[in-house]
Amino acid sequence: MGALDLAQELVRLDTRGGGERVAADVVAARLADAGLHVRLDEPEPGRANVVARTADVTGTERPVAVTLSGHLDTVPADEAAWSFDPLAGDVVDGRLRGRGASDMKGGVAAMVEAAVGHVGAGGGDLQLVFTFGEETGCDGARALDRTLVAPSPLLVVGEMTGGRVLLGHKGALWLRLVARGVPAHGSRPELGRNALVDLARGALAVHDHAGWPTSDTHGPMTANVGTFHAGVVPNVVPDHAELCLDLRLVPGTDADAVEATVAGLVGGDVAIERLVDLPVVDTDPATVLRSSRLLAGDTEPGYATYFTDAAVLADALGGAAVIVCGPGDPDQAHVTDETCSVARLEEAVVAYGRLLAGR
Repeated sequence: MGALDLAQELVRLDTRGGGERVAADVVAARLADAGLHVRLDEPEPGRANVVARTADVTGTERPVAVTLSGHLDTVPADEAAWSFDPLAGDVVDGRLRGRGASDMKGGVAAMVEAAVGHVGAGGGDLQLVFTFGEETGCDGARALDRTLVAPSPLLVVGEMTGGRVLLGHKGALWLRLVARGVPAHGSRPELGRNALVDLARGALAVHDHAGWPTSDTHGPMTANVGTFHAGVVPNVVPDHAELCLDLRLVPGTDADAVEATVAGLVGGDVAIERLVDLPVVDTDPATVLRSSRLLAGDTEPGYATYFTDAAVLADALGGAAVIVCGPGDPDQAHVTDETCSVARLEEAVVAYGRLLAGR
């Protein structure tokens, strides 16, 4: 089995928003067959993490030189909107097609096959961590049994970068905002208080806010009004409205201060609940210079706008330096008709193998 074969098998498994155990089983079997010590961690039925090492995974005190990581879940895919089956897993015009091809089952497959080749050549000192539920706030990484993972000075996440090295990413703060009003008959709106209108004004204030900070490395902080729910029927004044915000934080920002800014923009009658709070990841380039060059040559590193499991795993590994580098195309993340370059997938296997052999 090569990386493309494994990527096709993984894409054909439906892990859209759950059910990652089937993919975890495939990955675990491949790594175990290659001689790695593998443990499945299933904190929720049908949702599993995989931890594999070149040493017995029951002992975690000895550091491992490098940890490779990726996630097994994907975002949903509306089949009616796609021009082909989201679980196709076929190759057309040199591109693997299907949900997760770029984000990020292609990256998982490349890491697995690089690890198999490394171990087959007599290499060691390697750890792999594959998770569930990354797309919804690093759920699997946060639930991971910490006794299964060893400390590691370097964490490489195979997210979609087009083969480019990224040295971190923005933080993520997801907030749920709830406004309460007073119901009334739709013909007498003056007798009620419209929660939908109140919260809609707040949504526009957040959307139009121009005062978010900008980082020289990570770019601008952003705010997205992602969901909005209100009302039951047209002839009742809505007494409940709810929206969710996705805020991407940059170095120097503080989640508490950002939440306070949001509260000021939407007004004091809106309740705010924190759903996801993930830190900024920012690796010092000097600490990973050799590893970066082994992965992508002498190219200028960047930073991702999206978050990764590194927001949780770096600390779990004892403060690991982070590199994000994978074969997926960044512009293919979460899109309709997702694809990934097969050539870049194969290049990633070589790059990961070079990193493992060169340490």
